Formats: sequence, C-alpha cells, structure tokens
Amino acid sequence: MSQEKDPFPGRLIDCPGFLNLAAGRLIGTIAMQIQAVVVAWHLYALTNDPLALGYVGLVQFIPMAVFTLPAGDLADRFDRRLLLTLAWLIQGCAAIILLMLTLFHTDLLWPFYAALALFGVGRAFAGPSMQSLLPLVVPKKLLPQGIAWNSSAFQVAVIAGPALGGFVYLLGAGFAFGLCSMMFCIGALSIYFIKPQFRQQKGPSGTSALERLKEGVSYVRHRPIVLGALSLDLFAVLLGGATALLPIYAKDILHVGPGGLGALRSAMAVGAFVVGILLGYLSIRRHAGLIMFASVAVFGLATVVFALSTSFVLSLLALFVIGASDMVSVYVRASLIQMATPDAMRGRVSAVNMLFIGASNELGEFESGTTAAWFGVVPAAILGGVGTIMIVGLWMRWFPALRKVDRLSDVTS
Repeated sequence: MSQEKDPFPGRLIDCPGFLNLAAGRLIGTIAMQIQAVVVAWHLYALTNDPLALGYVGLVQFIPMAVFTLPAGDLADRFDRRLLLTLAWLIQGCAAIILLMLTLFHTDLLWPFYAALALFGVGRAFAGPSMQSLLPLVVPKKLLPQGIAWNSSAFQVAVIAGPALGGFVYLLGAGFAFGLCSMMFCIGALSIYFIKPQFRQQKGPSGTSALERLKEGVSYVRHRPIVLGALSLDLFAVLLGGATALLPIYAKDILHVGPGGLGALRSAMAVGAFVVGILLGYLSIRRHAGLIMFASVAVFGLATVVFALSTSFVLSLLALFVIGASDMVSVYVRASLIQMATPDAMRGRVSAVNMLFIGASNELGEFESGTTAAWFGVVPAAILGGVGTIMIVGLWMRWFPALRKVDRLSDVTS
C-alpha cells in the first residue's frame, strides 16, 4: 500500500468512508450495549446469582480467545470490509436467537449462554477488522484524530445504548432483542458500502496459518512499547472490571432498578465521550507514556470509590471518572499501536490487541462475578481497583521505554 500521494486536504470529514465506518460502529455498538443491559438484568432476575453474570462474560470470552487470532490473520489476507460486515451479521443472528428464547419464555440458562457464545464469535471477527480498517480510510497524518473521533462515536453508543436498554427492557426483553437484531443488520450495511481509499497490503500467503499467527505474536512480544501498552490495559481491565457487578449494585445496593442500571453503564461512557471530544481537538503533545500510566492509576482509584459508594450520585461520578480515564488510556494505546505497526501486520497485531483488551473485558466480567460470589460484591470491586493501581507501579518499572514515550508521532513502524 502506498500513501505517498495524500488525496485529502487535511480534514476527517473529507475522508470518504470515515462517516460510514463511524456510523456502522455507532449503530452496532448501541445494539451491543442494549443487549448487554437486557441480558444482564434478565439473567440476574432469573437466578439472583452473581455467578450467572460471571458466566455471561466467560461464554463470550472463550470463542473470542479461540477465534480472535485467526480473525486477525484473515484481516491481513482478505477484504477487511467484508469480514467486518459478516461479523456484524453473526451478532445479529445471535440477537435473533435471544429474541426467540424470550418469546418462548425459556427459563433454562444454557440456551442463553449458547447464543452469547455465538455473539462472541462475531465479536472475535469484528475486532481485528474494525481496528485495521480505519488506516485504509484515513491517512496516517490524521490517524490519531480519526482514532479519537471514532472512539467518540463508540462512546456515544455506550452512552445511549445502556440508557435505551434500561428503557426498552420495560417494553419486554423480546422487544429489546428484536431491536438489536435490526440494528446489527443496519450497521452491517453501513460497513458494506465503505469504499477504502488506500490499497490494503496483503499479508504473506506462502506460509502456514500457524506461522503467520506466530509472526504477529512475535512482532508484539519484541516491541516493548506495544507489549507494555497492551499488557497494562489487559490487567487493568481484568482487575478493574466493575461493569459485571453493576446489575447487583443497581438492584441490591443502590436500589435504582433497570433504569438506574442503564444510567450507571452510561455514566462511564459519558466520561469517555467528553474526553474523546477533547482529544479530537486537543491531542496529547508531550509525555504520552506518563499520561497513560496516570490515567490507568486514576481508573483504579475511581473503581475503589465506586466500590465503597452507597450513593447513586457518587457512584455516577465515580463511573464518569472511570470512563474518562479509560478513554485517555485507549487513545494513547491505540495511537501507539497504529503508528508502530506496518499495514501488512495490522490485522494480526489488532487481533493480539483484541485478545488482550477486548476479550479481557469478558474474562474480567467472569473474574468479577466469581470473586463477588466468593468474597462479596464490595470486597471484589475494591480488590480490583487496588490491583489496578499496583499494576501501574509494576509496569512503570518493567517497561521504561513505554514510560519514556514523549510524542506519539515519534513512534514509527
């Protein structure tokens, strides 16, 4: 792929396909957030068991762990746009299955988990394709700005989705799942009609799939900046994943019902959205590594505050800070990875990124649900926040190259 000739005058709005990509992600992510709220509330209402919420994360993590790396290999060898379209359609099929289960008033849990496992397959293929498609739509000089605005579109969805989820659940779980299935299909159409402006550099075809996967993992492992950024977020998400416990906080601690659950989930996204907009206009110019470490430490501290809170307002404020600090970390990490990775490797490196970060969200939900069942809800959330702060200290010592990153533009592939 050659980017020597820049056909764009310097504005994201002039990049054909960027709006389609942002819109497709917005619509599909709103559907994902609605579904997450409805599934969590529905299953907790059926069981009243925190471990049931943990299994929601586990059954999505397993297929993501199995298929994410092969999906990254495919994203380097085939049309990323078509792969992403197919991934959204798979998620739509999972939503249809959930719709049928609710229409037939199924009380068994395993069919719900089976549908969520299929949903995890779709997410496994969506992640690498989504992340590696953006550089084919946006020129390199606008990539950090594109990441910020694309992440902001994601956060708009995470703001609107949970609030809509809490509302539409009042109309019935079946109505919510039907709405999600339609939105996934609309998102797939938006992605399908993207016309990439840069030619995709295909990965090697003369080697085995295993060798190509090993090459992607090796690329990450031998670059301390990339490995440090990925692993830092991995453990932060794994330990600080209080999201899985929100239905319990909403129902048993804060007593705010499904509408309050939607507000709690949206509070994190509001914080992330506000910071994402600021980063779209005011990019981080200096001390990027230190800023990322500081943001993850704030994430852990805010998680502890949320864990101890019995006030709905204080809980909302803590979640707002969690989302805002996470957005800073996401912005720096995503920019570092995109800048440090050649296009022919982007699918596989994005797959490693998704395996570290995307799948760890689900594994973090399982960890939170399990520790809550063992130690109690509040102690589990406190342990996660404290563990995150400890990880920051260790990673600053173990990855000095990441700590010393100054300007994002200084990092090259």
